[in-house]
Amino acid sequence: MKIFTKTALSITVLLVVIYGGAKWLTHVRTEQTDIQLSADPVKVARGEYAARLADCFACHTAPGGQPYAGGLAMQTPLGAVYSTNITPDKETGIGHYSYAQFKSAVQHGIRADGSPLYPAMPYPSYTLMPDEDIQAMYVYFMHGVKPVRQANADSTLPPVLNWRWPLAYWQTAFAPKREFVPDSRFDAQTNHGKYLVEGPGHCGACHTPRGIAYQEKALSDDGKHFLSGAVIDGWRAKSLRGEARGLGSWNQAELADFFASGRTERSAAFGAMAEVVEHSTQYWSDSDLQAMAGYLKTLSPTPGKETELPKREDTTTAMLLNGEYANRGALLYAEHCMACHRADGNGMPRIFPALNNNSAVYANNAQSVIQVTLEGGRMPHSKHDVMAFSMPGFKHLTDQDIADVVNFVRNSWHNQAPEISSRDVAEIRHFVNRKAPNIVPQAASGAHHE
Repeated sequence: MKIFTKTALSITVLLVVIYGGAKWLTHVRTEQTDIQLSADPVKVARGEYAARLADCFACHTAPGGQPYAGGLAMQTPLGAVYSTNITPDKETGIGHYSYAQFKSAVQHGIRADGSPLYPAMPYPSYTLMPDEDIQAMYVYFMHGVKPVRQANADSTLPPVLNWRWPLAYWQTAFAPKREFVPDSRFDAQTNHGKYLVEGPGHCGACHTPRGIAYQEKALSDDGKHFLSGAVIDGWRAKSLRGEARGLGSWNQAELADFFASGRTERSAAFGAMAEVVEHSTQYWSDSDLQAMAGYLKTLSPTPGKETELPKREDTTTAMLLNGEYANRGALLYAEHCMACHRADGNGMPRIFPALNNNSAVYANNAQSVIQVTLEGGRMPHSKHDVMAFSMPGFKHLTDQDIADVVNFVRNSWHNQAPEISSRDVAEIRHFVNRKAPNIVPQAASGAHHE
């Protein structure tokens, strides 16, 4: 009995020490110096642009919901984390936040009650933003955004794993306070692009693979992991490095066009990237777009990845035009896809994206191709093109049918990619069917416009 009592006491003391240590670490990260900021129209405008750079809208606005009122379900393997209300409503939003509390949340991941924020919030990137931009964002959210009364939703993470206080140790290990470090090899514009990618643009939050603790494996270019591709919300965020299946086939002008409009002559944004373009990058200045595109083109290929793909003769176009279907994938393509994407797989420029020679299609990992085939997708609405086109979903097809048509598309014309199985489709279908819904109060449905 004495041994049990001593063991229980030791464990209790250890837990108290661990918990107390977490609270101390959180206190150390919390901004202590507060300042008063006036509603200067110039500062409001700067804050709005900074919020666009940081893409606050896309995460903190659910489809059909009120701007910045939260409710977007961010899917994780363990459950959904819901974005919060960041309108200036004093009861359900951040209207009661001081500037110090706002800065602590945005850059250090500590909310007003002293609890750590889940790493779904990209504060490891926002920590690079200068005080002038954070101050302007605070003024914008307090004076340029309409307050919305909408309560925040709890995550669907399981008990214990939804505890916030242990995140203090995660933040200490993986989200340090740091400053932007320019690269001496680059000129001012390219370094500005580097800042946009690493900082407010937080490209690594989606495009850098995560470690076992859900940390980004690199927060800046390490020549290996940074922006080398990852899976988020079931979508494959492609590699932005220089290999053939990454951005090797893109030039700077195409990248800038893509970020501004969500499409090029051959490609179109879909999934989460369509939201990024619609709510963020289409509003960036041309100089910022060029800087980011220029920096991305400096990234070397991921080690071990092909820098060029072997040349392949197109035998698919003639086969389809002659009504010759060598396999079921070809027949399904002719029935469901060819009307838009054409027999040659080149689609129609800026209307129906090409499937041929499209690096999003022939990526090594086919998750995005499978998911867009199942769920469909739409191009982002932007000021750069008159219309935004949509693709229907094909959930009614069997897993084997989806696998057949995806394999056909990924290995026809000049494309070449690893084949998938019906099991791969079944896994994505299971994920899609179990997605937690977004939370949009009925009164707010369809309310937001930009």
